[in-house]
Amino acid sequence: MNRRSAVLTMLVIGAAFVVSWVLFVAVPRWYSARQQTSALVPGTTSAAGPRRTIKATLFYATADSQHLAGIARDVELADTPLEQAQRILDAQLRDPAPKDLVSTIPSRTSLRSVYVTERGEAYVDLSPEVSAAHPGGSLNEILTVYTIVHALTANLPAIKAVQILVDGREVDTLAGHVDLRRPLLPLRELMEKDES
Repeated sequence: MNRRSAVLTMLVIGAAFVVSWVLFVAVPRWYSARQQTSALVPGTTSAAGPRRTIKATLFYATADSQHLAGIARDVELADTPLEQAQRILDAQLRDPAPKDLVSTIPSRTSLRSVYVTERGEAYVDLSPEVSAAHPGGSLNEILTVYTIVHALTANLPAIKAVQILVDGREVDTLAGHVDLRRPLLPLRELMEKDES
């Protein structure tokens, strides 16, 4: 009986030690690590200071819808070129057009994903709105497609060509005019001529 009481007492003391260790050591360490991780998640504020940004050129149609104009915008700096491509495209799709310029991207279009090959070809997967809500017309479609192409090739020298996918699939065109079955090179002729 005494031996049994001694074993029971030892088990109770051991359990109390484990519970105390969990409450006073493991949980505080876990909580502290979780707090530090959440400070690194994009969109949260860090005690280290303001977010670092880069100047990226985003593209919009001129008022006459004949050319693309490049506008410098602040875009959050990313850790890798692929993440930087995502942030540039997110800004291109989200940021409103400056005065006297027009967005070429149908509203509610979102970036599903982007991939970059070793050959410098980017594959940009956009939500279905880019095609379903497109106003049509060959020039409008050209401006939409090359807004995406130029947003990546002008800002990321490692990217040479861009192919647009819609909802995870290759498509022939967005609205019946521009062949999207292969990666496209930038089209400098679309850029607004500098009058100076």
